[in-house]
Amino acid sequence: MIQVGVNGYGTIGKRVADAVAAQPDMELVGVAKTRPNFEAETAVRKAYPLYAAVPERVDRFAEEGLELAGEVDELVAAADVIVDCTPSGIGAENASLYEDHDTPTIFQGGEDADVAEVSFNARANYADAVGADSARVVSCNTTGLSRILAPLEEEWGVEKARVTLVRRGGDPGQTDRGPIDDILPDPVTIPSHHGPDVNTIFPDLDIDTLGMKVPATLMHTHSVNVTLESEADAEDVLDRFADETRLFLIPPGADIDGSGKLKEFAHDTGRPRGDLWENCIWAESVTVEGRDLYLFQAIHQESDVVPENVDAIRALSGDADAAESRRTTEDAMGVGIDY
Repeated sequence: MIQVGVNGYGTIGKRVADAVAAQPDMELVGVAKTRPNFEAETAVRKAYPLYAAVPERVDRFAEEGLELAGEVDELVAAADVIVDCTPSGIGAENASLYEDHDTPTIFQGGEDADVAEVSFNARANYADAVGADSARVVSCNTTGLSRILAPLEEEWGVEKARVTLVRRGGDPGQTDRGPIDDILPDPVTIPSHHGPDVNTIFPDLDIDTLGMKVPATLMHTHSVNVTLESEADAEDVLDRFADETRLFLIPPGADIDGSGKLKEFAHDTGRPRGDLWENCIWAESVTVEGRDLYLFQAIHQESDVVPENVDAIRALSGDADAAESRRTTEDAMGVGIDY
């Protein structure tokens, strides 16, 4: 059993912890929190050993009636792999702690690429992370783009990708991001950071990305145009995507016309927290003109990287090949929507 610690039990960390706890070959040895808020209480309620991420704040947990298993350095020492799910920039600050304990580490996409030996996507470059000391699971948007670019590259080749990303203004719990009433180029310069981030997975890919930020919280939406190296038709692309377990093709008859209904659908199917671990591609949008493929997809920013983190744990541990790991992860979590 791979002993896994999660440092940071917020939006991503609590989802990673649940996913790890569900795996047949992993044991969650604990989670670390900076403060005794409702998420810390949730960890205790789930019987996840709780560690103080900031030693100076240990007394605060006792004052709130939350029992600690120890401090974060003890969690790192006990883990075979540590998953850092702290806010952007904090992971890099924590790197020396993990190095001191010689604990292989997974960072999140909010960190700069040089924080880890390899940027990681389970579908595209799993093998690059096998046996590494550290990996960075790329951001939710880069994860979503990598999942469609990998099969397209394998089947037809990709000459160039152009993507406009319409990004949510904040997660539902990020009340400090609003109220807002605006639409912003984000950034106003081109490319947005997403294209260079995709290049950490596909170094030779020609990709341009533009970003916009809108006053929404539910999901991101991508407008994708990929020029293929060889001709295909829309049905061929749909058939190829249908074979990918982390892609969900939204049927025209589903009457799902946006992220609001997608989230409602996720709740109706019984998904924990209404999570959508898969890219959600409107099947009706998949169009091919010559060698140009067009589509719209939605990305749930709170959850699509969760299965990637689980796969990265196995890659760093050297315990499974890519297909085996993805299959195990998906079976344990319930990834894959059968409409």
